[in-house]
Amino acid sequence: MYDKEKLASLAKQKEAWETGPAAKTLARFPEQRKEYSTASGIPVPRSATPLDAPELDYARDLGFPGEYPFTRGVQPTMYRGRAWTMRQYAGFGDAEESNRRYKYLLQQGQTGLSVAFDLPTQIGYDSDHPMAYGEVGRVGVAISSLEDMETLFAGIPLNKVSTSMTINAPAAVLLAMYIAVAEKQGVDVKALDGTIQNDILKEYAARGTYIFPPRQSMRLITDIFAYCAGELPNWNSISISGYHMREAGCTAAQEVAFTLANAIAYVQAGRDAGLDVDSFGPRLAFFFNSHMDFFEEVAKFRAARRLWARLMKERFGARNPRSWMLRFHTQTAGSTLTAQQPENNVVRVALQALAAVLGGTQSLHTNSRDEALALPSEDSVRIALRTQQIVAYESGVADSVDPLAGSYLVEYLTSQIEAKAREYIEKIDAMGGAVAAIERGFIQNEIQDSAYRYQKEIEDGRRTVVGVNRFQTETQVPFDLLEVDPAVEARQRARLTELRLRRDSAQTSAALAALKDTAAGGGNVMPAILRAVRAYATLGEIIDVLRGVFGEYRSAVAF
Repeated sequence: MYDKEKLASLAKQKEAWETGPAAKTLARFPEQRKEYSTASGIPVPRSATPLDAPELDYARDLGFPGEYPFTRGVQPTMYRGRAWTMRQYAGFGDAEESNRRYKYLLQQGQTGLSVAFDLPTQIGYDSDHPMAYGEVGRVGVAISSLEDMETLFAGIPLNKVSTSMTINAPAAVLLAMYIAVAEKQGVDVKALDGTIQNDILKEYAARGTYIFPPRQSMRLITDIFAYCAGELPNWNSISISGYHMREAGCTAAQEVAFTLANAIAYVQAGRDAGLDVDSFGPRLAFFFNSHMDFFEEVAKFRAARRLWARLMKERFGARNPRSWMLRFHTQTAGSTLTAQQPENNVVRVALQALAAVLGGTQSLHTNSRDEALALPSEDSVRIALRTQQIVAYESGVADSVDPLAGSYLVEYLTSQIEAKAREYIEKIDAMGGAVAAIERGFIQNEIQDSAYRYQKEIEDGRRTVVGVNRFQTETQVPFDLLEVDPAVEARQRARLTELRLRRDSAQTSAALAALKDTAAGGGNVMPAILRAVRAYATLGEIIDVLRGVFGEYRSAVAF
């Protein structure tokens, strides 16, 4: 892209600038830090030039939007044709309360639903299980049965909204419940549009809501791939997530590397199960964090797209261009929100949202100002949604596709992140892939080391967090916080008792027995899970059957 002779001439001009005007200014006004680098450890040039991206080839490395290698975006016109999906992550209390919040968000202009489940649901326990006491409805909505799911989506036509569900170990069960609700609404399930997270590998590495051992969990995932390829052609059968690993402390480059390493494992598992990569590749989705280092975050999204396109085409031989596309949802970084001066979080979220949009996200959740203190209040979630709407409709940043392309700094950072991520992937490949790397604790230890370094930088004052280690005040929280009604848990337990009395017990038992046989026999479990859901078997009952066949995972503690 750059002529070698002109680069040599530019190098001489830059040296003259460094030793002349820049040196004089530095003598009078020394820079604030000895070293400038991104959170991934990439040196940040004082003033980027073509010398920082000398090997960049436009046709090879950038191309046009909507074309391989998709560095500049997965659609030719991106937001000029349609804004990203504004998908606020929400759910708390019971299904009735969350249903009211979803309807409120849709009335405020949200364009997609995103379901947050409570902790018992995420790890496969019914709300009346002893392990669920004190946690029902606290960090998301409590869903224990098809009846709960029917209430959650009451009055919301599933053929007119897309729904994302952040659920992993019990993903097959929650997907079956969603399908059953659609059937009851009279919706053609082949028209359903949405995503289940279904990304279990990052749970072992960073988050912890696993149930089954890794290899049995991978079997469930490939069963979902196969089922969705035949029955739910518009459904994203997995959302491969770097978000939670970033929240746990990894860098931007590690987020790309570990997310794509997990994605490689899922694609390989699908192929090993006899699936053609192009039968499920186009429905793979991704989920990334948008953190505070603005230009590094923009570059991260572009690097991830380019690297994934090359991996799918060159490594897996995918032929469908849609299999090469890295389509992703973004959430702003919860770990950057502060309990101190929480109103500052509005500004943090706005910058992170802007980075996600300039990086080409397909959908976006913006965190609320009060999330370091509680689940978001109605006022706070409205401000978060308005942040997206102002970026989309007032800022002008969506008017041109990939407007930062060609920025010397952004192209330099994009190439650096891609190179660092590829280096990590090669290390993980040498260990035998992501599953083996997780079993050895490699990914966990890398994340822990990065988290420790980042925290030390804050504590040492090398990294500023406004209101935390600089510019502190003694002000109180300036708004009301949401409190989950403690009566939710009692209501949920009562509903489950009534459900078990009302349902056809013989039908439920037969469905659970059939599920056990299918799981033990190696068949695709999705049809059997769907049968059990329709018979009003509870989430916990279905998961207990699978626990009996697959066993449970116990993590080795790593320090």
